[in-house]
Amino acid sequence: MRNLIEFLTKYNHWFLFILLEVISMVLLFQGNSYQGSVWFSSANILAGKIYEWNADLDQFFSLSAVNEQLTQRNVFLEREVEDLNERLMKATKDTTAMKHNQFALLNSYKLIPAKVVDNSINKLDNFITIDKGSLDGIHKDMGVVSGTGVVGIIYLVGLHYSVVIPVLNSQSNISVSIQGRGYFGYLHWRGGSSRHAWVDDVPRHAKFRLYDKVVTSGYSSVFPPGVMVGKILHVYNSPDGLSYRMMVELATDFGDLRDVCVIDDAMMKERIQIMRAAEDSIKPKEEGEENN
Repeated sequence: MRNLIEFLTKYNHWFLFILLEVISMVLLFQGNSYQGSVWFSSANILAGKIYEWNADLDQFFSLSAVNEQLTQRNVFLEREVEDLNERLMKATKDTTAMKHNQFALLNSYKLIPAKVVDNSINKLDNFITIDKGSLDGIHKDMGVVSGTGVVGIIYLVGLHYSVVIPVLNSQSNISVSIQGRGYFGYLHWRGGSSRHAWVDDVPRHAKFRLYDKVVTSGYSSVFPPGVMVGKILHVYNSPDGLSYRMMVELATDFGDLRDVCVIDDAMMKERIQIMRAAEDSIKPKEEGEENN
């Protein structure tokens, strides 16, 4: 307290000067319209700049949330476009089909946004780690997509993190089809460029063109039909000559992958249970035939 009093006593003339300046400024701007207008204009400019900087700062820190929203929106739009294409190709006299709300078709799919925290693209068996786990509703065998296309399938799940087997993994095997053609095959990756993969087992009688789009077939319990995979770049014969092998340019840029969505299909568990029940019902019959 003593030091404070000594400080105020020592610099009292400065405090008196500042006080008198403030009083004089108030009297000046309140008593003169011109000076007052100049002051308020300057104040408005300053306040405007402060608000502008604050808005820019808020916008910068909200970019992450915006990216997540855009990723989910892109997935919805990809599905919507695919469904519209299918409906146009199979158009009938029933005009109510086109009036159906497209987003209603996605009611059984819940998208869980996640961020990539670890990724590799230069190995034969690459893996991706995302920042969502079992506490967020993630479980094994869920499909993972980005705003541009397919990413992979959930492989391991922890409480807060999960590991994804991406398309860029030799163990990846995703059922795909040629958009608008109906022919399907299986997507594989055998190393090399992270922008290219291969579709095998496309039948020899299949008709398609270069740059046709490749999408998920919907034949598995992981991905819904119509999720973008890529486009056809080259076509080769299979080693046995019985099918085609196509090089596909992937829609997902794995080297710049940040935001993804995990597809939580409410119907997936039911389909898996039915498939397993069918397999279990066939096995006893096969074993009984072998014993006979």
